This record gives sequence, C-alpha cells and structure tokens, in this order.
Amino acid sequence: MARLAPCLPLCLPLLILFAAADAAARTPFEARCEARQLGLDSEVRRPGVSVEAHDNGYRVDSSLSYRSLTRIKPERVGDYVLGLTRAESRVAISVEGAIVSDPDTGEECLLPQVGVSLSYLPIVIYVGSEFAPGTCAYREILAHEMRHLKAYVDYLPKVESRVREALGRRFDGRPVYALHGQALARVQAELDGRWMPFIKREMGKARALQAGIDSPREYARLSKVCQGEVQSLIGSTRRSPSSTSS
Repeated sequence: MARLAPCLPLCLPLLILFAAADAAARTPFEARCEARQLGLDSEVRRPGVSVEAHDNGYRVDSSLSYRSLTRIKPERVGDYVLGLTRAESRVAISVEGAIVSDPDTGEECLLPQVGVSLSYLPIVIYVGSEFAPGTCAYREILAHEMRHLKAYVDYLPKVESRVREALGRRFDGRPVYALHGQALARVQAELDGRWMPFIKREMGKARALQAGIDSPREYARLSKVCQGEVQSLIGSTRRSPSSTSS
C-alpha cells in the first residue's frame, strides 16, 4: 500500500492560498452581504429554514349512513363503505429577511428566512350511522379507522424531516442575489414553482400507506366480526363491507 508523505510544511500555505483565492472571487458587495449576515444581532431571527408540523387532532362523525359513505368513496364494485377517514393536508410557506442593497451596481442580496408549516385539517373519522356507539360493530369499525389516523399522524414528522433537509441544502445561510427590488420575488417564485409542488408530493405519499390497511384480508375480517352483526345491520350477505381513507 502506497503512503503519502506528510505535507505539514506545504499544507498551511496552500490553505492560505485557497482562502485568498476564494476571497478574491467575491465582489466587495458580496463580501459586505456575507458580513451583514454574520453580524446579525443574536435576537434577530437568522437566515435559514424553519419547518414545523402541526397535529390538529381528529373528530368522529356518525351522521352519515354507510350508503352515503359508499357514494362519497366507492371502493371495489359491490363493496359497502362502513367507515371513512378523511385527511386534508395544508402547506404554508413564508419568506422574509434582511435585504442589503448596492447602489453602485443596482444589485441587492436577500438573507432569506424561509418558514414552512405542515398540517392536516382536523381529520374526520366517519362511522356509518347504522352502527351505534358502544356496539361491537362500531368498536371494530372505529378501531380500523384509527389505524388510518395513526398512519397519517406518524407520517407527518417524516415529511417534516425531509422538507427541512431539502430546503436546508438550498437556503440555509445562503444569500440570494438579484437586481434591485427582485430578490424577494425571486425566492418566492422558486418556493411556489419548485418547492411547493415538492412538499405537496411528499405529503401525498401518506395516501399510499393506507392501501396496506385496506387489504382484502382486512375487509374479509370486518365482514365476520361480532358474530355477523355487521352483515345483519347492512341487510345483505352478497356484498363485502369495507373501510377506507381519503
């Protein structure tokens, strides 16, 4: 195995040379902008990315019949929907920050503070009105829907982490340069055109997790629980009861 000889006498001059070349590559305005960033008061929100996920809770709704739920979210042909979990995601992005202008060049730099809020509206769990609270059928259907709820809630921190990592690579501590009066609009356009769709796609991946919960095996189990109570209440043995999420 070949060995590299120590380069201590040479490394320090080389490092100094690279640092000097990097400093020379920056314009005086860029150096001033970076100095402004480093000199921000500790009480001022520093440039960077903040991502927060909010759990807004859930509610149970028994006002709709299983026929109404089936019309809202039809599953396989011939299936009845006995329970339904509806989760509507919300994404909000904001940007602000200090702007440093250079009257000589007509440029400005923005030290962006990007904030992202991820949440669901309060998730609604529907249980068919035919199934009275406290009955065996009601408990079984609700327990199944709670699995859907848990899948949504558990996925939210994962999205938070992915979004923070992705936006951090782009914006964390980096000034954005543009012509005078255009820096903020430039960042906002990038957030709307590139990052909002990315975040919505990440939020939408939670739906794929629901398919494993609504398996044919689970549907078959629900059709037989409580000694046939479910089938007797829907008045048919020709169709399979199901539960779903949207």
